[in-house]
Amino acid sequence: MDQTQADRMTSGKGFIAALDQSGGSTPKALRLYGIDANSYSSDAQMFDLVHEMRSRIITSPVFGGDRILASILFEETMDRDIGGKPSVNYLWEDKGVVPFLKIDKGLADEADGVQLMKPIPGLDDLLARAVQKGIFGTKERSVIGAANAAGIAANVAQQFDVAHQVLSHGLIPIIEPEVTVTISDKAEAEAILLDEITAHLDGIPDGQRVMLKISLPTVANLYEPLTKHPRVMRVVALSGGYSRDEADALLAENTGVIASFSRALTEGLSAQQSDREFDATLDKSIQSIYDASVSG
Repeated sequence: MDQTQADRMTSGKGFIAALDQSGGSTPKALRLYGIDANSYSSDAQMFDLVHEMRSRIITSPVFGGDRILASILFEETMDRDIGGKPSVNYLWEDKGVVPFLKIDKGLADEADGVQLMKPIPGLDDLLARAVQKGIFGTKERSVIGAANAAGIAANVAQQFDVAHQVLSHGLIPIIEPEVTVTISDKAEAEAILLDEITAHLDGIPDGQRVMLKISLPTVANLYEPLTKHPRVMRVVALSGGYSRDEADALLAENTGVIASFSRALTEGLSAQQSDREFDATLDKSIQSIYDASVSG
């Protein structure tokens, strides 16, 4: 593990830029960016277009390590170039931004109020390749849609099983059991989730740490104990369907939690904008998320 990157992720000021839209979420991301489905006729063209969008964001002069600690990449982004060099190298060497990799393959069908991760075939090979390319850590997402104790227990158990596999490669896993923000029993689900996560953290070997990515909680500072846990490197929050302004306001109420926003980060960006307009919009977005992340 790169100690400079580890120190940055443990105590640096800033937030994580989640630029890891995959096959299922890419069409929506492109549509919000002003590129509709009629603009491409294959997955290859679609991924070319989203790579152009991500490259434009990452190479922007306002995107850098002064406010952004890390970025989460889609596997295909890891394998491509940005700024004339491998994406991972460009992020760290040119921008001072720590690279993470999304490793999950999407969600299984709902059962017991949750959606577990689909199986991840070839995960050890992917993790070995990530290490070789200079990736610092991973992100793996599942979803909680009800305060179902059995479902949440299974969800967290699966997350930690994958986390142990990630840790065995010397990478830092971001565990993301997302609670759907619109459910009526969200607060109850989050209380169960906190208990399950806390119990599983005891199984992390001494000297190893994980990161946690959670939905912004109904009860402010619910997850504050996790921010102080010796086996937790950082607790980050997703925007989860809130507008950027709403997400920023909720984030600012949670001490020690920083942002890991995706859609809220790119809100307002458009392929049709001039570079000046694009950079100005992105700068405002980055600053607002940074301010909310460091306010606690």
